[in-house]
Amino acid sequence: MTTIGFIGTGKIGATVARMAVTAGHDVVLSNRRGPQSLHELAGDLGPRAVAATPEQAARAGEIVVLAVPLEAYRQIPAGPLRGKVVIDTANYKPAEHPGRLPDADSGVTTPHELMQHHLPGSFVVKALANMFFRHLPDLARPAGAPDRSTLPIAGDDPDAKAAVSALLDSLGYDTLDAGPLAESRRFATFGTPANQAYLDPEGMFAVPGHPAPATRIAELLRSVP
Repeated sequence: MTTIGFIGTGKIGATVARMAVTAGHDVVLSNRRGPQSLHELAGDLGPRAVAATPEQAARAGEIVVLAVPLEAYRQIPAGPLRGKVVIDTANYKPAEHPGRLPDADSGVTTPHELMQHHLPGSFVVKALANMFFRHLPDLARPAGAPDRSTLPIAGDDPDAKAAVSALLDSLGYDTLDAGPLAESRRFATFGTPANQAYLDPEGMFAVPGHPAPATRIAELLRSVP
C-alpha cells in the first residue's frame, strides 16, 4: 500500500484521508494550524494515521494530496515535494475570488497550471476537484461494479497519472485521462458541466449524489470549448 501525505485536512482532505485508511493506506496529516490541531482526527483514523507539519507530510508521502484553496498555492512547500506525485484537489471560482490569481485572470496561464509552475520539481495531477466531499465515500464502489463512477484526471506526466489512477481505484473509482494539466479547465473550473457531474439536479448537494460513468464524464468534458 501507499503512504499518502496530506497538506490541508479540511472537508475534502479529511474525507480522502479516511477513505485511504479504510483502503489500507497510511496517511500523514497536516494543516497550517499545526499537528496538535490534528491529534483528534489522527486518533479517530487509527494507527495508520499520524499528525505532522506540512513539510513532514510532504517528505513522508509517496503521493501528496494538496487540499488547500488554489489562491493559497504559494504557501505550499516546494522543496520537500520535489520528485513527488502531487494531487491538486482545488477548483477555481473566479467570481468568488476576483483578482487573487492575476496571471490566470489575465490569460497568462490557466489557473490549474499555477500549482505546477509553483512546484517545478513535482508531478502535479489534477484530481478530486469536481466532486462534493460528501459524495466521495457514498459513490465509491468496488472494481467492476455496474454503477461505479469515473473521476477525470489531468496532468503532464503519464507515470504520475498512472499512480493517481491506481490510488483512486483503491478508493473506489475509475479514472478518465482528460489530457495534459491545461485540460483540467474542463472539469476543475467551478460551473463547468463536468464540475457538477455527480450532483442531483433536484437536490444538488444532497447525499449520495449521482453516479457518472466514463461515457458521461467524456461527454461533459467535450462540452467545454
